[in-house]
Amino acid sequence: MNARRPLVRVSQAGAVATLTLARPAMHNALVPDLLLDLCVALEETARRAETRAVILAADGEAFSIGGDMRRFATEMQGRALETYSAELVGLLNQSILSLLRLPQPVVAAVHGLVTGGSIGLVLASDVVVAADDAAFKAHYASAGFTPDGGWTALLPALVGRRRAATCVLLNRTLPAAEAHAWGIVTQLAPREQVAAAAREAAQRIAAAPPATMREGKRLLAGDLGAVERALEAERQQFVAAIGGADAREGVARFLRTFTGYPDEDRVPRA
Repeated sequence: MNARRPLVRVSQAGAVATLTLARPAMHNALVPDLLLDLCVALEETARRAETRAVILAADGEAFSIGGDMRRFATEMQGRALETYSAELVGLLNQSILSLLRLPQPVVAAVHGLVTGGSIGLVLASDVVVAADDAAFKAHYASAGFTPDGGWTALLPALVGRRRAATCVLLNRTLPAAEAHAWGIVTQLAPREQVAAAAREAAQRIAAAPPATMREGKRLLAGDLGAVERALEAERQQFVAAIGGADAREGVARFLRTFTGYPDEDRVPRA
């Protein structure tokens, strides 16, 4: 049996490591395999003394469109939906906490859509360079899910409860310029310049005294135990709600409404 292709690509240039989400045909929709690959990549990166900064990037047209809705629809036909959801959100939480605990500062290079739980990968990064075409949206009201990925565990502390509520409860789309004004995004750049801007930021971090960067990040992170508890509360509520009528109807409605949603069955195989 052939080994599956990794869904996170890792490269190293000098003191900067780049971790790239590599499921572009599915707009980097989150599935356990991708998140497991990310957790492993972060664990290995944390051990590399020569790595002083990390870039988190993504292939394709979107940074990530959150949980794979077609996979949820498939799991809803069986009896393992809660098990699948617990694993998925558990790995997402592990990824978020690994980013927050990573000794090296992380620069996220963001473009296109960031929806659902994938915002946690952005919120857990230390510097966020976003394309002017980037947009953030919770989509839980569309899907009938409850929030995960830090929409309640991380976002309110960054932007305030009222602003977070407009995203979660009113399902508001947050364009890049507004995300920058709110403090979610550090720096805006044209789409074609995002990679270069992220690389420049990472190189500035890598050139600074490593202890200053490491301890500065640790102190800025605050009480990660409280964050871990809040993420676990999100996971437990997500799993409790996933099998209900709202979620089942929401998934079906979501896939009917968003007709351009990618379908892995139609993706050509190598």
